[in-house]
Amino acid sequence: MYPSIVLDLLLALGLGLLVGLQREWSKSEIAGIRTFPLITILGALAGILADRVGGWTVAAALLAVTAMLVIGNLAGLRAGSADPGLTTEAAVLVMFAVGVAVSQRLVGPAIVVTGGVAVLLQWKHELHSFVARIDEAELRALSRLVLIGLVILPALPNRDFGPYGVLNPFEVWLMVVLIVGISLAAYVTYRLFGAQVGVLLTGLLGGLISSTATTMTYSQKARDESSHTGLAGAVIVLASASVFGRVLFEIAAVAPTVLPKVVPPLLAMTGLMAVLAWAAWARCRHDPPPPPDQPPPSTLSSAILFGLLYSVVLLAVAVARQHFGQGALYAVAAISGLTDVDAITLSTSRLIDSATLPAETGWRIILVGALANLVFKAAIVFTISGGKLLRWVLPYFAAALAGGLALLVFWPDFNLASWPAP
Repeated sequence: MYPSIVLDLLLALGLGLLVGLQREWSKSEIAGIRTFPLITILGALAGILADRVGGWTVAAALLAVTAMLVIGNLAGLRAGSADPGLTTEAAVLVMFAVGVAVSQRLVGPAIVVTGGVAVLLQWKHELHSFVARIDEAELRALSRLVLIGLVILPALPNRDFGPYGVLNPFEVWLMVVLIVGISLAAYVTYRLFGAQVGVLLTGLLGGLISSTATTMTYSQKARDESSHTGLAGAVIVLASASVFGRVLFEIAAVAPTVLPKVVPPLLAMTGLMAVLAWAAWARCRHDPPPPPDQPPPSTLSSAILFGLLYSVVLLAVAVARQHFGQGALYAVAAISGLTDVDAITLSTSRLIDSATLPAETGWRIILVGALANLVFKAAIVFTISGGKLLRWVLPYFAAALAGGLALLVFWPDFNLASWPAP
């Protein structure tokens, strides 16, 4: 007996049954609950024989499966019941390959692929509905993300340039891809679910897309319709709170080893903002929010602008650190944080990760940038909407600023990495 071969065949049978069950349930006329297990077993047998008599057995079996698909479709055409789609046929070929993979001891990939095939087949209506809800502007935004991440990024040189050796085109553009990806993912999530969830998701995802743009949008809404003041204020506070969660995610993405050194104070600030955001949301949670009137975030011009801003912040941090000491870094953080927290967060995380900047100074620089951004958004609220909306958000912003300043002054200089192991 060959127990390992028997186990391979049983696994191929089980995987084929899983996909065949879904196809039978969907009433496929090409292949169903019996055909798919036979296909995967055929693939497994072909792979087993390939180890003994040559790889031509796999090619011959694949050719036989393809011929059967063609014959089945021709018969359907003559009977007038042919399915114009090719989904089942494609699934048959994939599951044949799964059977071959099982025979070659690629069990993990075979199981993952089978699960993916079953999910894709079952989610037909959900996927079609998702595509139907994507408009042309969002498709262009996704195309730009592909251009930014898969075309431009690999073509950039991965070495340092500039007088201070801090400008690496590949690393700078990698940060652009990260920020654009976060913003686009949040935008798509809002488009799918924001209108149903209400104020909470509108604010939180608005902060992930762009807290500054969200503040401007809802300040305009409060100016145009005074009854939206409470709603606009809650969304602005929620968007400002989600910025701190975004900061932690960015640090984890680009410098995960930095997290134990900086997460306690930043997490404390995030917790304070979460409490303030919950209080703001509780006041307006039953109000249906209008969708934000803003385009998808991944425009090529905004990506280039962020790359330039990030490069300027890198240079400014290097100049301040070399010629003016660490104290000047706070001024750089405050100025850059007025319009964008991402650049100072990413650049400072890199400095901490490379041991160029102490962690106790680094997290304070990031927090200064985030607090400066709050001040800038308060100025936006007052400039666009006037005093009524400012009076609504000011208590929350003032509490956040007071808590942030307290952390800057009184937080002890220790980190999780220095704690003794249990």
